[in-house]
Amino acid sequence: MDSIEKRLKELGLELPEAVAPLFSYVPVMVHQGTAYVSGQVPRIGGSVPYPGKVGRDVTVEQARELAEYCVLKGLSVLKAEIGSLDRVEQVLKVTGFVQTATGFYEPSKVIDAASELVVKLFGEKAHHARSAIGAAELPSNTPVEIEFIFAVDLKGN
Repeated sequence: MDSIEKRLKELGLELPEAVAPLFSYVPVMVHQGTAYVSGQVPRIGGSVPYPGKVGRDVTVEQARELAEYCVLKGLSVLKAEIGSLDRVEQVLKVTGFVQTATGFYEPSKVIDAASELVVKLFGEKAHHARSAIGAAELPSNTPVEIEFIFAVDLKGN
């Protein structure tokens, strides 16, 4: 078992099954040692558990839970593409979009959940650049969508 998967297990987490995208794009694009992971929406069983806008329909705590699930989905598709999460050399960037109600100015609190989970899993390799963006509307009325950029070892060392 890979060391990242051991950490997931220690945290009581598991990667969901990597699913094909619903639209015309690839979930992961790897180019010259950089893996770009497309935006991950927290669909569980085909639907978003807490739809709506953070600060009106969805609490910060619920949105943070969804942000963590976006991380798991992103790692799932990354693993499917590169074979092992232990090939991650560095988490380079996390970009989070939060569907916010008018007057909600704390998307960073939501995306912090994703950043914190990445650090728990990858340790020193997880310190990353980040953007946390409030958005008026997101696909499927999801409160959160997150994309990632990773440096990966293409030789499998």
